[in-house]
Amino acid sequence: MIPNSHRCWAEVDLDALRENLAWIRHRVGPDVQIMTVVKADAYGHGLKPIAALLMQSGTDIFGVANLTEARHIRAVGKGWPILMLGACLPDEIPLAVRDDVRPTLSSLPEAKAFHAAAARARKILAVHLKVDTGMGRLGVPLSDAPALVRHIQRLSALRLEGLYTHFCAVEDDAVFSRRQAEQFRRLVDTLDACRLKPPLIHANNSGALLHQPDTHFNLVRPGLLVYGVSPPGKRRSTSRLARDVRAALSWKCRVSLVKTIPPGTPLSYGRTFVARRTMRVATLTAGYGDGYARAGSNRAEVLIRGHRCPVVGRITMDQMLADVSRVPRVRCGDDVVLIGREGRQQITAHELALHFGTVPWEVLTAITCRVPRLYHGATAA
Repeated sequence: MIPNSHRCWAEVDLDALRENLAWIRHRVGPDVQIMTVVKADAYGHGLKPIAALLMQSGTDIFGVANLTEARHIRAVGKGWPILMLGACLPDEIPLAVRDDVRPTLSSLPEAKAFHAAAARARKILAVHLKVDTGMGRLGVPLSDAPALVRHIQRLSALRLEGLYTHFCAVEDDAVFSRRQAEQFRRLVDTLDACRLKPPLIHANNSGALLHQPDTHFNLVRPGLLVYGVSPPGKRRSTSRLARDVRAALSWKCRVSLVKTIPPGTPLSYGRTFVARRTMRVATLTAGYGDGYARAGSNRAEVLIRGHRCPVVGRITMDQMLADVSRVPRVRCGDDVVLIGREGRQQITAHELALHFGTVPWEVLTAITCRVPRLYHGATAA
């Protein structure tokens, strides 16, 4: 039972997360490690509870965006390797060394700065070198990578543990993605021939797990798939993986008022919706202050008593409206499904992303901190 004090909340099915990770493990095989990406509060699912579950469920490494996320993981349990996927700022370098967070390196100056900090701390720090094969954000150019690998391996306070790249359009562009994979593979082969290849080689994010199964190497970096959402795109996957994962998060609010309005009645700010007929309209206890984007105004749908109900009028900070004319039994206090399943109907993060003009990653991570996350499943205890 959901306590009456909750006006808007998210429910997280821990069993679904555990099963998704197990399926990915089965998919890549026992010789490939899994780095579970838990950036942005574990994609909106709640970092600490999700990290605890993943530790129990067999993840090998955690991928984070910043040192604060790394510290939250350390607070849950020690001993798991953590890779910071973004570049460290200069003042973060000694903190990363102190906290034993593996940094992503893209240049020789970064490597030298980490070497100096690790030497001062009398540590040998494991690092990963990123190679830019087309993403354009971080990473050393392909042509400079062999020389940088040699430089890093000469720095006594650093241990080059990993080499990786990142697909930039794997869900949409098969040709460019294959080119990225071929360039990276040639680099790996070159380093191997020179006995310079690091122990861990990785390229696959969630999209590449579906579309580039030949580039698992010995480590993969699933994010969205762990949470049961397949990355959208133009490419059709022949893998059963996208169908077999199960969405872990559902998002709900409640009906606070139901009223009947006559034709010609405007609804919400800006009068963007004017009733053409007599309507029953429900006021809902969620808005963009909870992360439900204003872009869904007059476009999105919600589930009430198992029926799809259109969102009408502009979404406001704390409330929005839905047309419940065809659901006569709707009452004040009823649950409303924003993401999730009720009866035979389901609203997915993909669907909301289409209404919001964005991607599922943003839909999930935009759910704000004022929305409590409630956990259930065999592992919740």
